[in-house]
Amino acid sequence: MPSSTTDPSGERRVALLTLGCARNEVDSEELAGRLGVGGWQLTGEAEDADVVVVNTCGFVESAKKDSIDTVLAAAETGTKVVAVGCLAERYGAELAQNLPEADAVLGFDHYTQLAERLDDVVAGRSLASHTPSDRRTLLPITPVERQRASEDVAVPGHEWVPTADPLRARLDDAPVAALKIASGCDRKCSFCAIPSFRGSFVSRQPEAILGEAAWLAREGVRELFLVSENSTSYGKDLGKEYGAGRALELLLPKLAEVDGVDRVRVSYLQPAETRPDLVRVIATTEGVASYFDLSFQHASASVLRRMRRFGSTESFLSLIEQIRGYDPEAGIRTNVIVGFPGETEDDVAELEHFLTEARLDAVGVFGYSDEDGTEAAALDGKLDQAEIDARVERVTGLVEQLTTQRAEDRIGSVVDVLVESIAGTGDATDADPDDADDAAVGRAEHQGPEVDGECLFTEVPDGGYAVGELVRCDVVDAEGADLWVRPIALRARP
Repeated sequence: MPSSTTDPSGERRVALLTLGCARNEVDSEELAGRLGVGGWQLTGEAEDADVVVVNTCGFVESAKKDSIDTVLAAAETGTKVVAVGCLAERYGAELAQNLPEADAVLGFDHYTQLAERLDDVVAGRSLASHTPSDRRTLLPITPVERQRASEDVAVPGHEWVPTADPLRARLDDAPVAALKIASGCDRKCSFCAIPSFRGSFVSRQPEAILGEAAWLAREGVRELFLVSENSTSYGKDLGKEYGAGRALELLLPKLAEVDGVDRVRVSYLQPAETRPDLVRVIATTEGVASYFDLSFQHASASVLRRMRRFGSTESFLSLIEQIRGYDPEAGIRTNVIVGFPGETEDDVAELEHFLTEARLDAVGVFGYSDEDGTEAAALDGKLDQAEIDARVERVTGLVEQLTTQRAEDRIGSVVDVLVESIAGTGDATDADPDDADDAAVGRAEHQGPEVDGECLFTEVPDGGYAVGELVRCDVVDAEGADLWVRPIALRARP
């Protein structure tokens, strides 16, 4: 193998830059593991690397732009740059032609040989750019036939080898880590291109998930964040021996029992597929966060039909009522799209009515934009950008009021906070943002990583807290979606 062009010791160094969602973070850690086995040393600085690998996001226009800007910035350091990830998979040779700053554009099929491909890049050998295809065509239409067929198809984040050199390497020491339970999606939402480049839905085997969970716990992870494109479909391709339609309900308690794991959190639930038994398991199982990341997208039945989705204000509120029947303090979040083709003022008013009644903890508001290859791109009734922007601003303003009220409703409650960072030590006695420099920071059950607000400690004991500890706290104040909490006691682990 060729030696490094910059390091006289012959060590080859690679920097991994990750954009986009938690699923991409898992993929990057799999790539890091593969590169380590292949003789590459990870470095955190692009300037110190022989190659920078940019794991791109190709979801929406803003994410695409961020990915391209990151490739350009990496190239400015003079280091060789390789683009991988969703944008590379989705556009391949077209991206390479328009982004000559990238020394290679590689798709998912290159992941198993990425170490060798980086050797080629360092040696100056030319690599053919990825040729995109609809990845849904790579697996059988019938879900139960996919497990065996998927052994011959690259599915990022699915390989797990429980050896001294697992095919995953942690890229940080945070006490929370994403754990992929499935990839791909079988839904046909008219606005979404993800299935075309992520492929059909494929579940990971429960044994592989549990093995990786145990490894993450040994690496210091205290919260497992389960990710996929559609978690409610988990297990539909695994067969009756795994519970088929009940596979996720059976898996969650087992993950909660993994030694060292304090909390298991599920992301991306489809409302139309969220079964009563799944609601019960998430809301009532010890060690599983009572947290519901529900992809409502809108509340107007007519808009939802044009989105090729199911539901209405009435059905969504009924689901929320079911959740809060088990746990009134359950965390519920969603994303919504406004300005979808054909959306009327009445539709926006319906969405606002739903959000007001739902009392959600967090809501992401996105303006509609056309995505290449999607059905919605060809729909009539397009709104001009100024109107879409105005509706985003209008709904965002309402959401900010509602989520602030929901956080204030939690004042006086007791929460278990996972400590994620220590800003300092001190003995502040009042819930005052001015004391933030003296606070530990973490998240309660109803707060997902990075997107749902955080908990700020008003005081810490002598000696402080350690990152990864679970602390029982009183909620004493709120600021937006953030809570100010006063510690009561360390929460003992089972």
